[in-house]
Amino acid sequence: MLNITGKRIAIVEDDIASLKYYETLLKETGAEIITYRNGKKFVESVTTGREHFDLVFMDFLVPLVNGIECTRAFRQANRSAPVILITAYYSEQTKNEAYIAGCTEYNLKPVFPEKIYQILEKYLTPRPAYQMYD
Repeated sequence: MLNITGKRIAIVEDDIASLKYYETLLKETGAEIITYRNGKKFVESVTTGREHFDLVFMDFLVPLVNGIECTRAFRQANRSAPVILITAYYSEQTKNEAYIAGCTEYNLKPVFPEKIYQILEKYLTPRPAYQMYD
């Protein structure tokens, strides 16, 4: 099992079943998990400077402030952690907007455990200085 103790992961997701799914997968990694059920709370937490995250899992259709706007606010607050946008609704326009806003990856639901662990390993485990991201 992947050990990322000491890392802080935000999950911005309004669907309770999805939220529990991510929490269940992530709890064994040792990471600290912070959840937000709407985009407004997430934006408030990062723009006030109180919260630091090493990785963000972001649903696209969260209430009050959508995932793209949340990502934009996160980047405008000079936050550089990877933002993994997850959505059940694909469109090329949405994908482009997500990348322009600063998303690191764009993934379609369902996101299976193997993909979650691949993302965690890719962005949260140490790599030799010469090794580039895929």
